[in-house]
Amino acid sequence: MTAARLTFDPQLPVGAVNRRVFGSFVEHLGRSVYDGIYEPGHPSADAEGFRSDVKALVSELGVSAIRYPGGNFVSGFRWEDSVGPRSQRPARLDLAWHSAESNQVGLHEFATWLDSVGSELMLAVNLGTRGTLEALDLLEYTNLRSGSARAVERAANGRTEPFDVRMWCLGNEMDGPWQLGHRSADDYGKLAAQTARAMRMFDPTLELVVCGSSSRSMPTFGDWERVVLSHTYDDIDYISCHAYYEEKDGDLASFLASSVDMDEFIESVIATIDHVKAAKRSDHVVNISFDEWNVWYNTRFETVDKITGAQNWPTAPRLLEDAYSVADAVVVGSLLISLLRRADRVTSASLAQLVNVIAPIMTEPGGIAWKQTTFFPFAVTSELASGQSIPTHIECDLYDTDAYGSVPVIDAVTTFDAATGSVSVFLVNRSQTDPVTLSFDVSEFGAVREAHARTLSDDDVYAVNTLEDPERVALRQNETLVVSDGVAVVELPPVSWTAISLRVSSAAAAEQGASR
Repeated sequence: MTAARLTFDPQLPVGAVNRRVFGSFVEHLGRSVYDGIYEPGHPSADAEGFRSDVKALVSELGVSAIRYPGGNFVSGFRWEDSVGPRSQRPARLDLAWHSAESNQVGLHEFATWLDSVGSELMLAVNLGTRGTLEALDLLEYTNLRSGSARAVERAANGRTEPFDVRMWCLGNEMDGPWQLGHRSADDYGKLAAQTARAMRMFDPTLELVVCGSSSRSMPTFGDWERVVLSHTYDDIDYISCHAYYEEKDGDLASFLASSVDMDEFIESVIATIDHVKAAKRSDHVVNISFDEWNVWYNTRFETVDKITGAQNWPTAPRLLEDAYSVADAVVVGSLLISLLRRADRVTSASLAQLVNVIAPIMTEPGGIAWKQTTFFPFAVTSELASGQSIPTHIECDLYDTDAYGSVPVIDAVTTFDAATGSVSVFLVNRSQTDPVTLSFDVSEFGAVREAHARTLSDDDVYAVNTLEDPERVALRQNETLVVSDGVAVVELPPVSWTAISLRVSSAAAAEQGASR
């Protein structure tokens, strides 16, 4: 067994943890919507046709905002198809995923579902095959209370009060040649700037997300961000990042260090944002919306799932239904650590996706819904992370990877909510062979009143939860942690994710309690 140590700088917080970092993503892709969140014939279906068992799991997952309706799907989407009487909605072909779309779940139904799970709507507009005018029409439909044809149309469709969507994505992955309406950075930047300015003429308080690179590995990465931001900088609030990771060729060591790549991705984009800010002599701050991230076995999609054929347009096919292992969940936990580590600049993020499609929640038509392994680190981090992200310094061994060189065995981040006296430490042990004894002194935060640990690990790092065995992998819950003289010691199993939650008697918490 090896030893490691953490130290903290609670007096120098990185930034406030924004609840939007715990967002997710629902795209009209595969069984994400149909047979996922929506299945009218299911025993648990509510009056609107949405599965109550899935709603309960989504609420437990703790997702704050959900990006909708795409993804690649949005670049061919006509939003008008998704409103009005269901019997009059046209079926369309979705070129992005070579599927048929019935439009039986549209804007109104999805917004009602969001209300039932307590999440905010983050809406994407089509800047692939459509443009500024269509985006303005959608904005007027969703957000204008009354006084126009679009507002009257919304009311006639059953929603008198506006949806009041605050956050808008200006297209999706427009750097990708696979995208309908793919453009150069210069052409997309001009269109995005024009659309952003027009939308702000309607409401200057909207929060707008411009497309960054769809991957750090794209040949245009970096220059794409610079050119797009040179057109849009003072008119938008976020630039997006997208990243997916998978174990390749049995290289588990590199896969477990995937967050090293995410860290570098984030830092590179921040540097580009701040370069453009300086060049423009702007006081405006642009942050990152990491609105697609996850483990995704994309090579399996390309070789197994991909649908082709001019006559083959299935409805809700089984696409991207990866079964996630313990190792995958540990990586997801580590990616969450990366997002929290730069809480000052990563102020929105979306786990892609939510149900069935590369998702923490799976369903069987007419049957059960269950938690994948990745459900656990997301749900617990969403529950515990609050207040400020605190600089966390790690003293530990290194190990070698083919992809990233030598990396620390331990990955960690800490949050501290002074108002409630809540300290949360999120940890990953990347070693495949050795448990690690980790110690840290939390006395700087205050006197410890209670401490608990939750750990995800298994002797088989490739163990998964399935329809046949939905509880094969579970979280070890609320194990009491011994703290002596302010020092906590915890043993981290190989290939594991752990969350430590502590309650301390901080001065701020005491003041808040006294004021009640």
